[in-house]
Amino acid sequence: MGWLFMRSLGGHATPKAYIDAQFTYVRPEGRSRVLASRQVGMRTYYAAVEHVAVGAGSREVWGLVCLVRHNPRDREGYVFGYKTMSESMGPVEDACPADVLDLLTPTDKTFALDWRARCRARLAERRAVRAKPVPRPGQLVVFAAPIRFRNGRSFRQLRAVRLPGRARGLVFQAQDGGLYRIRGLKALDYTIAPATPPALA
Repeated sequence: MGWLFMRSLGGHATPKAYIDAQFTYVRPEGRSRVLASRQVGMRTYYAAVEHVAVGAGSREVWGLVCLVRHNPRDREGYVFGYKTMSESMGPVEDACPADVLDLLTPTDKTFALDWRARCRARLAERRAVRAKPVPRPGQLVVFAAPIRFRNGRSFRQLRAVRLPGRARGLVFQAQDGGLYRIRGLKALDYTIAPATPPALA
């Protein structure tokens, strides 16, 4: 399905609420409702959509992915747009939250299985990143590969230090005394060197 753009959210407070409503309905052939949905990064909507067929009584919960564009100040007045994809279409977007994935019923559709596996793998990566230890002031951080900075210098080892007068935030000090900031530290491959025991008197 292509993009749909419109001039309002149809009385709904948010893009998420609008899309929830589009997939919640009762028709002669069956009923549909959104069991759980999340909007990730303001650009992507994920949902577990339940469909129950009338008569047959079959129940399926499938994954829905929507790309979202919301610009209340659009010059042409098209303030909201979205593009829907089912999991069986194999969406590229794979940041579906666990509480949505956990509601999906089993499937044998290849693209859907691949999409679910990619989402689970991404969740596992995020858990691993969150579990990484955060260096404390004074600890030596050893990187798997040298980190190159804008001044052309590169280092494999840097010591975490706190700037004087700052209660929060770390910088990293090289052996020559230079101080460096590292954004997205946890995304890098590093270990924290064990503390050196104090010398015996």
